[in-house]
Amino acid sequence: MEGDDVVMAPEESTEADIDGMKKRLKEMEDEAAALREMQAKVEKEMGSVQDPAAAAATSQANREEVDSRSIFVGNVDYSCTPEEVQEHFQSCGTVNRVTIRSDKYGQPKGYAYVEFLEAEAVQEALLLNESELHGRQLKVTAKRTNIPGMKPYRARRSNPFMQPRDPFMAPYFFAPYGYGKVPRLRMATRYSPYY
Repeated sequence: MEGDDVVMAPEESTEADIDGMKKRLKEMEDEAAALREMQAKVEKEMGSVQDPAAAAATSQANREEVDSRSIFVGNVDYSCTPEEVQEHFQSCGTVNRVTIRSDKYGQPKGYAYVEFLEAEAVQEALLLNESELHGRQLKVTAKRTNIPGMKPYRARRSNPFMQPRDPFMAPYFFAPYGYGKVPRLRMATRYSPYY
């Protein structure tokens, strides 16, 4: 290795290599431009918005619009197929989509969502409440729109052992029963059949 001389290629071959590289670079730039055009075309067709806040607002508005054309169907038989549910609600209007929810094992959960093409079909579908499908009485209601991050308020149950503390009250010096616990006085044990 140390004793080998490096032989330089003649200038014609280096010029050919440079021309080949320029040609490949030109092809890659053309391909990148074509990809950019295709991406812009797809984004234009999909109506995607670059601003995430605007995209979230449009998706929420779109979701509300779809939910206004949808109904919730409860107590659906486990052996029921989407085609049978679609057939049942076909008299109300044109059914766009039927979704039967299933658990992680693929077993149906017993309820479905039906989306119509027209919002007026929802009112007609609500008339089919308590109708029968596969021998089961269906529960039909209008689908509600979930608002992300909003949960119904559940008040915390109060702990009978915790007493409200005055913020200016000095803490106990010694708490033999644990913090917040109050010793209970024992009543004399006597027989009480109702207690």
